[in-house]
Amino acid sequence: MIYCDHCVMPNTRPGIKFFKDAEGKNICSACINHKNKEKIDYKKRFKELEELCDKYRRMNGKFEYDCAIAVSGGKDSHFQVHIMKEKLGMNPILFSVEDNFTTTKAGRKNLRNLSETFGCHIISLKPDLKTQRKITLKTFEKYGKPTWFIDRLIYTYPFAMALKFNTPLLVYGENVSYEYGGGYDLETPSAKDIFLNGVAEDLDLSEFIDDEIKEENLQLFFKPNENDLAKLDPIYLSYFIKWNSYSNYIFAKSRGFTDLQNEWDRTHCVENFDQIDSIGYIIHAWMKYPKFGHAMASDYAARLIRYGLLDREKAIKIVKERDHKLDDKCIEDFCSFVGINKDRFYRIVEKHYNMDLFYKNEFGEFKLKNEIS
Repeated sequence: MIYCDHCVMPNTRPGIKFFKDAEGKNICSACINHKNKEKIDYKKRFKELEELCDKYRRMNGKFEYDCAIAVSGGKDSHFQVHIMKEKLGMNPILFSVEDNFTTTKAGRKNLRNLSETFGCHIISLKPDLKTQRKITLKTFEKYGKPTWFIDRLIYTYPFAMALKFNTPLLVYGENVSYEYGGGYDLETPSAKDIFLNGVAEDLDLSEFIDDEIKEENLQLFFKPNENDLAKLDPIYLSYFIKWNSYSNYIFAKSRGFTDLQNEWDRTHCVENFDQIDSIGYIIHAWMKYPKFGHAMASDYAARLIRYGLLDREKAIKIVKERDHKLDDKCIEDFCSFVGINKDRFYRIVEKHYNMDLFYKNEFGEFKLKNEIS
């Protein structure tokens, strides 16, 4: 494993690229992309966003929706709705997907706050619980992707609903590959290729079909076809506005957003405000650790370094202390949801450890062969 000499991200993150700077240091593409933001004229780009909004403004009539926003109720959702409704004067309809895991008090409060604060209708999909349980266990066992089911719907459902509501302008937050490092890190305003970022990539849906799961149970998993996609204009807000998830958090707090303070201290996380809607869901982010040698502590420590809020020495200490941990509350909620015990959970996890990156010590613990230092 090679680590970025500016942040703490390793080169095992899928799709991330590393480059040598003038001093011969290894710098990841996410750090380079963040640095390049200093050269971007965001006033000009916001003007482009205004012109794009003018194209669709009141397209369905004076009182009808003229854009759609994919939301979770989190800090970024609050910021997106603020920009589109309060800054740009659009009339958005919000689309959300509930994940059926145990929701946190903060998560329930924040989704309600999003609607109450900004005066927006939210249409939430409550997925087929029976199908979600079965597919979640299947993808966890075979691919080490415990929440592929819900992640896929988070991507496909807003596209399907934007078509139904005739709101071609569909707003997503950040381009995760560009912001944090990934295979498809082209800086572009268009989110038409959002399925290429690796979060909810295509799987062969036929492998999920059995005596209980039919093809009709999976109808919302299909991406829009070319004809339907041509009718939509999905965008990344992060192209038009200098994206900063910590700044989004500070803004959201000023508008009633609630973090996990006094509710839950997640032992494997750096912060208490990202992906806080439900408990078992964040198993998916931790599963990067056995597969790629980094997890949520690395992800957010790297962001905070880029934002100038954390120095690398302190970040390394945090990563060593927290990255390998997984909060018991997450495990218990996930196991309860899919109907397995902890023994089976850990046996499945062990199967996904990449032994090119790990070894087992004398105590049977998985340890990185090349820990950050």
